[in-house]
Amino acid sequence: MSAVPIEYYVLLSMALFCVGLFGILTRRNALLFLMSVEIMLNAANVNLIAFAFYHGNLTGQVFALFTMALAAAEVAVGLGIIMVLYRNFRDVDVTVPSAMRW
Repeated sequence: MSAVPIEYYVLLSMALFCVGLFGILTRRNALLFLMSVEIMLNAANVNLIAFAFYHGNLTGQVFALFTMALAAAEVAVGLGIIMVLYRNFRDVDVTVPSAMRW
């Protein structure tokens, strides 16, 4: 088996997820929102790959690839939203817009 116990991967994943969650809950900048979501998705990927390696199958790695595709789509949509937000409000603060339509 591996030299690094699986508990270390779980602890790393938990730390990454907590950092991402803290970033989402405390920041107002939309770019930092996106970066925090990426950190949380990477935490899930660490867990998926670690458990896939631990159990000796490729299922977790396949799910990690799906997660990466989801992250890429999330960034594409998020950057589009940020561009519209900046174009209309001259700021990327997510608390500034109060309505979906103006």
